[in-house]
Amino acid sequence: MTTTFDPAVYKSTTRQQWQDAAEAWHRWGPTIEDWLGAATSQMLDAAKIGAGSRVLDVAAGAGGQSIAAAHRAGPSGHVLATDISPEILHYAMAAAANAGVRNLAVQEADGEALQVPEESFDAAISRVGLIYFPDQQAALGCIRDALRPGGRFAAVVYSTADRNKFFSTPVGIIRRRAELPPPAPGQPGPFSLGNPGVAEETLARAGFRDITVDTVPSPVRLPSAAECVRFERESFGALHQMLSGLPAHEREAAWDEIATALSEFEGPQGFSGPCEMLVVSGAR
Repeated sequence: MTTTFDPAVYKSTTRQQWQDAAEAWHRWGPTIEDWLGAATSQMLDAAKIGAGSRVLDVAAGAGGQSIAAAHRAGPSGHVLATDISPEILHYAMAAAANAGVRNLAVQEADGEALQVPEESFDAAISRVGLIYFPDQQAALGCIRDALRPGGRFAAVVYSTADRNKFFSTPVGIIRRRAELPPPAPGQPGPFSLGNPGVAEETLARAGFRDITVDTVPSPVRLPSAAECVRFERESFGALHQMLSGLPAHEREAAWDEIATALSEFEGPQGFSGPCEMLVVSGAR
């Protein structure tokens, strides 16, 4: 049976996923920053964020990268963190306050319809967010309009599924058990910008220039495969949405199969889940 992709329903579902997962994503913050720290630093470098920078963060989530950008921008700079989920922005503000960051504000916003003044930012970033927009060109158009001429945008995205088995393995198991088709070309999904040349072409089509793509190995390191399953089960709302059509006992069976499959990546030093990120950037 074929189902038609409905962007409005998808956005509504995504918003609710993050409303529900916000507390867990915040709680797992240290794990997330350890996992994505190298890619985040590369993203901030690619966006050329420094003292005094005015920074727009799109799909900011719980704000780990927003806070890192705010530290780089310093007291004379400013970061606006936007997200579709007000609940997760609440945690971003709490994390900023705990970190003593005063140059960060938040705004609930759909990244495909940002309400910010044109040419008002020196840099824009998006960490593992752009891949999930139904209309990536609309989002990139809003971001480009928000940048001053010469300002840079940088995003962290997953590379290909075969290089991200900590995530693609659970996704594959759930798709099979729930009898879900893979996303059609052009639909949002974790690996939608991962194939060679796709991220570059996507930014070029949106009018960006001086485009760069860097590969950043980003293994997920945890004490055990069971801990990785707990991390994904608590924090990855998309996996729950994919499982939602199955009865409770079948959902549990899926998680058991995921735990068994991920144990392949467990060794004497603990769990190291394969993950590879791309940092793609371009200038207005």
